[in-house]
Amino acid sequence: MGNAQQIESLAVSHLTTAKALYQPSYIFNEHSVAALKSRVIDALSVLSQRFETLEKPFSGITPQHMAKKFADVDLSQPQWTFTAALDELKELYLKDAVYFHNPNYMAHLNCPIVYPAIVAELILSAVNSSLDTWDQSAGATLIEQRLLDWTSECIRFGEAADGVFTSGGTQSNLMAMLIARDEFCRRKLNHDVKTNGLPSEFTKFKIFVSEASHFSLQKSAAILGLGYESIVSVPTDEHYRMNVAQLKAAIDNAREAGEIPVAVIATAGTTDFGSIDPLHEISKVAHREALWMHVDAAYGGGLLISNQYRDRIDGIELADSVTIDFHKTFFQPVSCGAFFVKNKKHLSCVTHHADYLNPLSQSQEGTPNLVNKSIQTTRRFDALKLWMSLRTIGAEQLGQYFDQVIELAQKVECAVRNDLEIEVLNKPELSAIVFRFLSANKQNLCTINQEIRKQLFKDGQAIIAGTKVKGESYLKITLLNPEASLEQVLVVFERIKRLGRQLSHQYNQQNQS
Repeated sequence: MGNAQQIESLAVSHLTTAKALYQPSYIFNEHSVAALKSRVIDALSVLSQRFETLEKPFSGITPQHMAKKFADVDLSQPQWTFTAALDELKELYLKDAVYFHNPNYMAHLNCPIVYPAIVAELILSAVNSSLDTWDQSAGATLIEQRLLDWTSECIRFGEAADGVFTSGGTQSNLMAMLIARDEFCRRKLNHDVKTNGLPSEFTKFKIFVSEASHFSLQKSAAILGLGYESIVSVPTDEHYRMNVAQLKAAIDNAREAGEIPVAVIATAGTTDFGSIDPLHEISKVAHREALWMHVDAAYGGGLLISNQYRDRIDGIELADSVTIDFHKTFFQPVSCGAFFVKNKKHLSCVTHHADYLNPLSQSQEGTPNLVNKSIQTTRRFDALKLWMSLRTIGAEQLGQYFDQVIELAQKVECAVRNDLEIEVLNKPELSAIVFRFLSANKQNLCTINQEIRKQLFKDGQAIIAGTKVKGESYLKITLLNPEASLEQVLVVFERIKRLGRQLSHQYNQQNQS
């Protein structure tokens, strides 16, 4: 080995030894506040640079190409400095992330977020409260409870109502179906599911949902032991809302077949169409048939604070339970959802007292342990994000943001309704529009529309979604950015039509050859 090589080898050895000996404490406490402040500034600088130079919502990178970047990442060997780790993160994540704040992102129910909620994320993560028991959260418990009470007031549920924050609509809908099942068994069969398990009649239980409802209802039925077959899909009307006459017929048919109707689940803002089921009429059927009524308002819940369209969700107060996702139409970061019941006693079906955590004596003393009404134990203080948003911005401004995207959807629909190359299926009640490019090439119409979405995504200039209606492929946009303009959205439609024409021409040539 040469002298230069020996020196280099010795230097590397000393550096490795120095790193091993110098291990700064990364535990967050009073001694590391300055370090955290510096690192946050560094991170904000990186984010600022990325946001300021961002021209489109996605880079268009393929999963295969991106996976190659991770091939040589050895997680057992750190980068040693925060700067190096941040540089790596820029390449592995920030460079190719999907950015919901870009006006050309209009695919799913992902909204841009208000920045007071981002500050709240930093605070809640730094303190790291766990919202299961009072002795782990203190004031955080009362902040969450006040938000639950406020939202219950917005729903117009009454003083007996209560709720709990959840990870989102899927968890909230699971809780709704759990309570509906257990309450039915208690009330109609004199059977305690929590103690004794499912009754013998459970194979006959039926839950009625719209054919446009969220897939989480089927998942919940499977998790709860009822199975997919317990879900009865009720046809929709011409506006993609649950057909009440069909609901009545489905319930009658179930009873005649010896089956047992348990609940009906209405949707206030379907994922595809944003349609709102006729809540008043459904509540009458549910009341007459003694069924639990749940409203999945994960999407439409923002109407609770709308300044102009609150009446579209009238009737929600007639439900027994409600799902709200604040991370959709209240412009909060994921995750921030909640589940509400008209009568708080129904939340007891998820209560279990453990001596080491939430003993019964604490409840009798009046100690508020939120774990008593949650299917989660350890739970983040996600309520702080909404709290900071309401205390900084106010419900009126948040509601105005939702009004703006509803109005934008109305303008877009009017602008493209008579376009001979575009077929629009719905007049938006919220901010979703389902449509497709029309081509003279009918044989490949579905494939053409599927390819339009894929090519837009590969290019990264705009991101839209796809769906199927009666077996046919359609495109979908969901507008949740209050700073997007009509002109920006119409430019995307022009791209869609241009791609559609190109694809139609290609398929025509293939068919002729």
